[in-house]
Amino acid sequence: MVELVGYTTCGGCPGGNIEYTGDEMIKNGVEVIHFATGFLVGYPPCPYMDTFKNLLENRFGIKVVWGTHPIPQKYLDLHTKLGTWGGPEWKEKLKLVMTDEATRLKYN
Repeated sequence: MVELVGYTTCGGCPGGNIEYTGDEMIKNGVEVIHFATGFLVGYPPCPYMDTFKNLLENRFGIKVVWGTHPIPQKYLDLHTKLGTWGGPEWKEKLKLVMTDEATRLKYN
């Protein structure tokens, strides 16, 4: 079972809210922090997301997961055309949000 115990934003570039996120989430009892799928599908994807993940995992000892919902097909099509997700580092980041085409189309 998944229970939502809190949510927040990064606060906009360059993510000034991230340094407080861990404290608040832990106070609320989180066991895992999920970064919004928007970090991955933005144009460009968030340039700070690796730094944010590193900070939260190392400072607070909390697991951080990429994504909250499947990637819509239209984003996959565009990022494929742009070559955004061509590097090997993207395989790990996209593995939980890259679903079958039928699901991606429902998220369009």
